[in-house]
Amino acid sequence: MIAIVDYGVGNLFSLRCSLESLGLKAEVSSVPDVIRNADRVILPGVGAFGDAADKLRETGLDQVVIEQAEAGKPLLGICLGMQLLFDKSYEFGEHAGLGLLHGQVIPMQGTIPAGLKIPQMGWNALLVKRSHPLLKNVREGDCVYFVHSYYASDCEDSLVATTEYGIELTAVAANGNVMGCQFHPEKSGKVGLGILSAFAEIKT
Repeated sequence: MIAIVDYGVGNLFSLRCSLESLGLKAEVSSVPDVIRNADRVILPGVGAFGDAADKLRETGLDQVVIEQAEAGKPLLGICLGMQLLFDKSYEFGEHAGLGLLHGQVIPMQGTIPAGLKIPQMGWNALLVKRSHPLLKNVREGDCVYFVHSYYASDCEDSLVATTEYGIELTAVAANGNVMGCQFHPEKSGKVGLGILSAFAEIKT
């Protein structure tokens, strides 16, 4: 069973539906023991980093996620959920993340070329930097759906794939059993389903 962490932030219904369309059992839950008993965990998220981090900590689910990751259970962060895996974010101030991946989340504003719209919203190609089981069904140049104004930087040790939006932005990061997608696989059609399917097959 795949546990989708419910801490009040995220598009949980479409993610669960995508997993179930693949024949995978998925449960949206805020109950620690449900998450602990799952085979793997997905941390979703939309909105502002600081608010999401606060909600995660207020529920105590931050420690559950860290505990499960440290125990070796496959963990996938999606969009803001991926950003929360990093050390910190500079979205409306400085906020601590979960520290499961090294790096920081910084604004696209002032970094990407002027004239490009922020947030980056829509389909964009993946540029694979190194092989990883999460992307076993992905071909170079496959397109996925992004909606974001901030991105992970200084994360070379976990960088798996980027996308080009004036500059190369982190699209996929992974270190051991901890993985993250800046895009939304549940909104990325066949390619996204292939990524979710690959996550369900990852062994640690």
